[in-house]
Amino acid sequence: MTDTELMARAAAMLEYAYVPYSGFPVGAALLCEDGTVYTGCNVENAAYGSAICAERVAALKAVSEGQRKFNALAVTGRGDQYCFPCGACRQFLYEFAPKLKILVGRGDGTFLTTTLDRLLPNGFGPETLASAAQQA
Repeated sequence: MTDTELMARAAAMLEYAYVPYSGFPVGAALLCEDGTVYTGCNVENAAYGSAICAERVAALKAVSEGQRKFNALAVTGRGDQYCFPCGACRQFLYEFAPKLKILVGRGDGTFLTTTLDRLLPNGFGPETLASAAQQA
């Protein structure tokens, strides 16, 4: 799957976003190592802390289907700014793929490419816990 195709899958999810409070729809598409793509949209809630981001929806769907190896994530919104994953999503994804390729899009269809370890340098992952346990 090309980057453009993955971004199109993310953009298609904007239609399903449930955003009655922010009015800020986000779509995501997660490409797994085996070529399977899981999509997600953000889902808000009147209890704001219960909302969930599109990136985590896609990742949770993938993990719940047995996937653990991710190659790329596309994230997009409708605005004129690039739609980067929030800090919570960066940390969540770091658990599975610290060097994950990240495509960030905006409403006009353009996108940038980066990596998760660039967005979350010195992230906290399983190896951090293993290192601490060895020193205890």
